[in-house]
Amino acid sequence: MGALLEVENLYFRYHDGTPALNGISLSINRGEKVAILGPNGAGKSTLLLHFNGVYLAQQGKVRVAGEEITRDNETRLRGKVGMVFQDPDDQVFSPTVWDDVAFGPLNQGLGRKEIEERVFQALQAVGMWDLRSRAPHHLSYGQKKRVAIAGVIAMNPEVIVLDEPTAFLDPAGQESLMEILAELHQRGKTIIVATHDVDMAAEWADKVIILKGGKILAQGDTMLLVQDTLVKEAALRFPVVSQVFQRIPSLLVRPLPRTVDEAANAIATLLKDREKKDKHHIVS
Repeated sequence: MGALLEVENLYFRYHDGTPALNGISLSINRGEKVAILGPNGAGKSTLLLHFNGVYLAQQGKVRVAGEEITRDNETRLRGKVGMVFQDPDDQVFSPTVWDDVAFGPLNQGLGRKEIEERVFQALQAVGMWDLRSRAPHHLSYGQKKRVAIAGVIAMNPEVIVLDEPTAFLDPAGQESLMEILAELHQRGKTIIVATHDVDMAAEWADKVIILKGGKILAQGDTMLLVQDTLVKEAALRFPVVSQVFQRIPSLLVRPLPRTVDEAANAIATLLKDREKKDKHHIVS
C-alpha cells in the first residue's frame, strides 16, 4: 500500500479563462478502486486528464509514484497511468483490432515478441482475441470499449483510469466491463473511474471522491453515498437499494445498505428476527 497517485492544490483553467479545477488535493493508494462522482461540469474528466499528463498542472502538483508530472517526463509517466476515454472512437483508430492494441507497446519501444505476447494477453482479457483481425469501425460500441481497454492493458500501466466506463453500454456490456475491472484489480492494478453511475460506485469502489464546481465536496468510503445533505448538494442520488430501505419506515436498518449483498443480508436478518419473535409469541 501507500500513495501511488497524489494531487496537491491543483488549479486549471481552459484557454478561454473558464475555471475547471479549483484547489484539488487528493491521494490514491496503490491497489485502490476509486470512483469520482459529481454533476456535469464538476471537473471529473479534466481531473482525469491530469493523472497521465494529457493536461499538465497550471498551478499545483500531480505526482505518480512520488514523481511530479512535468513536460520532461510526461511521456514516460504516461506509461504508468493508462487512460480509457469515454468515447472509444477517440481512442480506437487503427486498421485492425490487433494493430490498435499493439500501438501502445510499439511506441514503448518493445520487441516484436513482447508486443505479440502483450496483445494476445490483453485481447484475451477482454474477450476480443477472436476479433483481432476485424476493422474497429465494424465493431459494436461495447466491443470498441473493450478494445480501448485492451490497448491500455497492453501497455501494462500501474494505474488504469476510465472516464464514464459504463456509459451507453447495455446491461450485458456493463456486467462484462465489471468482470474485466475485477480481473484487473486482482492483478494488482489501481483503478480509477469517473462516473455518474451511483449504483456502480456503491457496488464497486473502495473510495469515492465527490466533486462539484472544480472542488472536492467530500472523499471517503461509500457511506458518503447515503449522506442526504451531501448527495443533494452534489446533484446525485442514493443507490437504488438504499432508496428502498429509506422509503419503507418499517425497514429500520442503519446504516442504509448500499449494495445488493448488503440489502440481501439485511433482509435475511430482518426475516430471522421476525421468525424468532413469532416463535416466542406462539410459545408464550
